[in-house]
Amino acid sequence: MDNNGAKSPGALAAAVSGEDRQAAAAPLLELRGISKFYGRASALSDVSFHVGRGEILGLLGDNGAGKSTLVKTMSGVVQPDSGAILWDGEPVRLRSRQDSAEVGIEVIYQDAGLVNSLSIARNIFLGREPCWPGGFMRLRHMRRTAARVLDEIVAIRGIDSPDKLVGSLSGGQKQAVAIARAVHFNRSLLVLDEPTSALATRATQALFEYLRALRSQGLSSVLVTHDLFDAYRICDRFIVMSHGEIVLEASREKTSIEELIQTVSLS
Repeated sequence: MDNNGAKSPGALAAAVSGEDRQAAAAPLLELRGISKFYGRASALSDVSFHVGRGEILGLLGDNGAGKSTLVKTMSGVVQPDSGAILWDGEPVRLRSRQDSAEVGIEVIYQDAGLVNSLSIARNIFLGREPCWPGGFMRLRHMRRTAARVLDEIVAIRGIDSPDKLVGSLSGGQKQAVAIARAVHFNRSLLVLDEPTSALATRATQALFEYLRALRSQGLSSVLVTHDLFDAYRICDRFIVMSHGEIVLEASREKTSIEELIQTVSLS
């Protein structure tokens, strides 16, 4: 620092590098002290947790634990009464699904939010169709892009054409199409709400393969599920909720399936 109190170039560089390290260390998503009330009933009470980059987080708990309200909070559908949400270390206000999509969060529900009567290509671009100046959709562009997405991002077994109707796909294939859509539109965090509840064992395994491949590319996922065995197979870390509160937070290395079962059953 010079006599006028200004930082020297070396000090400035050190400060910048320190800020870069801090930004790099910041979680992808962080919730701090989130509370939500419906009248006098507490749906969430002082909930704090984070989702790291390139990890799969399991959000677990029985019915009424608060998982659904928490998912709605992350997606912008529900606004908390108190607390803060940070994305890449910066405070954000998620007031709608559009807000959460803009920062990079995509929620994929059990039904995948697809239209059975439309093709895979149309579903990937649903609501975001590219159009020519006259308003006509660029169908060939959509088809070519969908083919590339299916080939390079999520290679879906049994699908050889983006022209297939979504209604002809299995439950696992529909989930994969929804994931491909999210990744194509640069979502950094996938929140999957009970994705395996209607899937056969083979489809569940395929879904987990997609998530592992995306994790290796730095994409994060939150798996909301009642199936503790599925969660233990795929997740890196676990959050167990009960009555709107977090009762356990642990990495896979520091817990066991027996502890998860006991925590959920006793909460």
